[in-house]
Amino acid sequence: MPKQPSKRYRAAVKVADLTKSYSLAEAVELLGKFPKAKFDETVELSIRLGVDPTQGDQMVRGTTPLPNGSGKKVRILVFTDNAEAALKAGADHAGLQDMMAKVSEGWLDFDVAIATTEAMKQVRTLARVLGPKGLMPNPKSGTVTDDIVAGIKAVKAGRVEFKMDKAANVGVGVGKRSFTPAQIAENASAVIDAVAKAKPNSFKGIYIKSITLSSSMSPGVQLASTEFNKA
Repeated sequence: MPKQPSKRYRAAVKVADLTKSYSLAEAVELLGKFPKAKFDETVELSIRLGVDPTQGDQMVRGTTPLPNGSGKKVRILVFTDNAEAALKAGADHAGLQDMMAKVSEGWLDFDVAIATTEAMKQVRTLARVLGPKGLMPNPKSGTVTDDIVAGIKAVKAGRVEFKMDKAANVGVGVGKRSFTPAQIAENASAVIDAVAKAKPNSFKGIYIKSITLSSSMSPGVQLASTEFNKA
């Protein structure tokens, strides 16, 4: 017997025709009308790309600041010899040998890891632990830096990282359901622009195939292609 749509989904389809595509402003407005969960849901953009993820020169990743922040408290670990300065700047955890030992034993109670250039010489040995979790510091994402204060500030201010998965999809949180429609739309637009600018030079064809806006417990709303094919 086919699985029946959830009560939340049935309520959502009364608000919007989920087979249609909408402008970003319309999609945000519709999302706000969907039934809410008992917690402040994360709003996410899911972007399907036309690149070939098996080709090394077609990898897509980058970072972008969210104009209105992410609405999420980000726990930051800094790999550095100057733990005191990092903690003073707002890091939740900091250190080098002691932090590396904890991570190698399976401790991963943080959301972002930042490392100084010097510390990375040792932190690279944790690649097998941090890599699969998407927590490995990387210069391209701004998480390998000698300006630890600026790095921490950027992350806490709402900078997000995006990285294509093995199926050429990118998922990025762009705020919370408690944000105003204008705040969600502005954050989403910033992410779409950043992903568009990250198009590999070697790629020819349709780069962004589709974009869907959803919240943690809602169905997705498709964005019209005019929203991401503006060039």
